[in-house]
Amino acid sequence: MTEWNSYNAHHARIADLGLNRLQAAAYATVVALGSGWLLHIGKSVFVPIVFSILVVYVITGLSRLLLKVPFLGRLLPRQLGHMLAVLVIVLALAVIASLIATDFAKVAALAPQYSASLLNTIQDLAQKAGVESAPTWATLRQEMLAQINTQRLIGTTVLSVSSVVTSLIIVLLYVAFLLVEQRALAAKVSGVSDDPRKVAHIRTIVADINARVGTYLALKTLVSAVQGGVAWAILAFFGVEFAVFWAMLIGLLNYIPYIGSFLGVGLPVAFATVQFAGAGTVLALLLALSAAQFVIGFFVDPYLMGSSLNLSPFAILVSLAAWSTLWGIAGAFLAVPITACMALVFAEFDSTRPIAVLLSRNGKA
Repeated sequence: MTEWNSYNAHHARIADLGLNRLQAAAYATVVALGSGWLLHIGKSVFVPIVFSILVVYVITGLSRLLLKVPFLGRLLPRQLGHMLAVLVIVLALAVIASLIATDFAKVAALAPQYSASLLNTIQDLAQKAGVESAPTWATLRQEMLAQINTQRLIGTTVLSVSSVVTSLIIVLLYVAFLLVEQRALAAKVSGVSDDPRKVAHIRTIVADINARVGTYLALKTLVSAVQGGVAWAILAFFGVEFAVFWAMLIGLLNYIPYIGSFLGVGLPVAFATVQFAGAGTVLALLLALSAAQFVIGFFVDPYLMGSSLNLSPFAILVSLAAWSTLWGIAGAFLAVPITACMALVFAEFDSTRPIAVLLSRNGKA
């Protein structure tokens, strides 16, 4: 009888353990779905906040680099480092905006030439496809207008531009307040708990997140600059118009893992089909840009990004798909830093540590 009771108690414990695991899995699924729904409907609130945090990372990192310069470190107080970093960023953005404005002026001047080249390409394709009457801009415009609600298109464009401007202003406000709050961060962490061990643990987590995300942004910016420089050299060699603009766009798209590489090739090549009449030049440009993107985007970039954040390439790809679904293009840019922060937090708790291990590159959380 004693053995039978022991047998029943053992199986009861196993059943309870299985039930507890099932309940935990069900709770985790509900929490994940609820969090995803909240993040999706709160996109307009969360996206500017996350972007502002990344901007603060950039400003802080640049400030440290500037203060390490011998003569600047001696002449400028540490408090002015952030102001100097902001000034450098603003000047860089002003230069980029000036280059883009100049390129747009060139586009307006060369628009008739591009229009004629594009029409010739369309007519050649129509002739090869066996279309009897060659299309003209009048017939193409008529067909396009029949399919497009112009009033709705204009309204959508105006709303999109207004949304981008509003989001930019909100991000700048958040950045200003975050830089002010940064001074009191250490005191706030110390006041979270009366237990010194818990405070030290929180500080370790924050320091680890700051180090890894800061390293990622620095490496990503370096790789993007190299990618843009290589792309500019290739585009200038082939004589592609607006090579500087395309190079900056390719460098910016490099912040989006994997997909950015395809867009960085497709967009300038699509423009080259309008500029160049011969298919040979376009094909050579496609091969050259693809080779550069393949080497940098599929070997150097994932390796540096994965080793700096300890994220597996598959986890990066899944995070890109998930955050792009939740937040669109903004989610594609923010996917990797957010996933890295989540992995670091998951690693600090026993219940979520297996998730951090699965997300890691080397199996160590």
